[in-house]
Amino acid sequence: MGSQRRSGILMHPTSLPSAYGIGDFGPFAYDFIDFLALSGQKLWQMLPLGPTGYGDSPYQTLSAFGGNPALISPELLIQEGLLDSKQIKRLDFDLSRVDYNAVIPYKLDLLKQAYQNFKQDPRHPMQERFKQFCQKEAAWLDDFVLFFALKAHHKGCSWTEWPKALRMREAKALASYRKKLQDELQWYRFIQFLFFDQFEKLHTYAKIKGITLIGDLPIFVAHDSSDVWSHSEWFLLDKEGNPTVVAGVPPDYFSETGQRWGNPLYDWKQLKKENYGFWVDRFSHTAKLFDLVRIDHFRGFADYWEIPADEETAINGVWRKGPGADLFIAIETALDNELSIIAEDLGIITREVEELLEILGYPGMAVLQFGFQSMQSNDPSASLPHNLKKNQVAYTGTHDNATTVAWWKEQTEKVQDFIRHYLNTDANLIHRDMIRTVMGTVCDTALFPMQDLLGLGSEANMNRPGTTEGNWQWRMLPDALSTPLAEDLLMITQLYGR
Repeated sequence: MGSQRRSGILMHPTSLPSAYGIGDFGPFAYDFIDFLALSGQKLWQMLPLGPTGYGDSPYQTLSAFGGNPALISPELLIQEGLLDSKQIKRLDFDLSRVDYNAVIPYKLDLLKQAYQNFKQDPRHPMQERFKQFCQKEAAWLDDFVLFFALKAHHKGCSWTEWPKALRMREAKALASYRKKLQDELQWYRFIQFLFFDQFEKLHTYAKIKGITLIGDLPIFVAHDSSDVWSHSEWFLLDKEGNPTVVAGVPPDYFSETGQRWGNPLYDWKQLKKENYGFWVDRFSHTAKLFDLVRIDHFRGFADYWEIPADEETAINGVWRKGPGADLFIAIETALDNELSIIAEDLGIITREVEELLEILGYPGMAVLQFGFQSMQSNDPSASLPHNLKKNQVAYTGTHDNATTVAWWKEQTEKVQDFIRHYLNTDANLIHRDMIRTVMGTVCDTALFPMQDLLGLGSEANMNRPGTTEGNWQWRMLPDALSTPLAEDLLMITQLYGR
């Protein structure tokens, strides 16, 4: 990762302003990169960018490789001559929240218009790039588009409810549907092409401005995903294709009954036999998009919580041994390079996880909110500033925490009093105090959510773990990025040598 001191902001692109109900890779994303550069930041951390399913969680992605169509910018499609701004129907979207039920069909309708225009213009300058993209990405793209076309054909049903010949991927049935759904397959290819084309241009702009993009790799994929359907042998499923055991975490700080995520678990023995090809491909794909990758739920590679599929909560699970360093050594060998990784090692961390991080040399994470809550000032494992290490990534909070302002209000008077003394502050601007503190740590890398920089309360929480309603919706208002905000952040950044 290099040992230069640097800092940056955690914000998912869906949270950016735009006139189309959801943040995307359009003009505001470029404005945000300008703001990062102006305020002395060097990092932009995003959440996973895959297509989402029920609940709109970026961590329940329908593909380990595909991109979320909702992030494609209509403005950029207008610039490319694929949409006519006069023909776009404008809806009155909420500027502060994403209404996924309204946004998804609206954006797909715009993308369908763009596809029709593209088809009718064989000399469009993007035609050749589209052809090259389809050839280059065929290894994952062909299964991906067939999965989505079949899913749409079966009115959105889970793949385990499709006719048996399709569930079992019988060659004759697949060939027949490939023929039948030819245009739909091209349409899904086109959407993916637009996604990666726009993202690549944004990434290039970030590089020019000296901004490193941090991606987020969820350890699991959704059961109803193209990966599980096309390679059921990599997962622990019954003969009908349903999971026998599912992922989650035991009871912890976030929930008394634990979290039952419901993702299928990997058949690590089978994956090992294939030299972890799926994971090698995933990392290779992600490394093309991002400069640095945060691996979600890293402890699941040391050992993971296995819950019988018929259990309603995560309480009655068991710990199982994960693939450990073996997996990462296989990936690094196959890709012939060292991975630039941040390991999300939050929660109950065992000696095995610590040993795995030591072997691999990846930096783990520290969240100041947890440190102050524990107040175990004599415990070197607590995330208090004086306990942190150079090879660690320090956060005020993450997408799973309450914003710093909301978190502060939830603390007892005893905790608040401790924080006021520790930070030598009256805590009237607690969000700024916490950003300043995270910047001042010995950690090479410091990150904080955009909501903390703006000093927002609980209305801006991105996710409430253990709940399924109302998450992933926060949006930044169009006038939020001001010069005084950038100047203040630059001053703090320079003060602490970042």
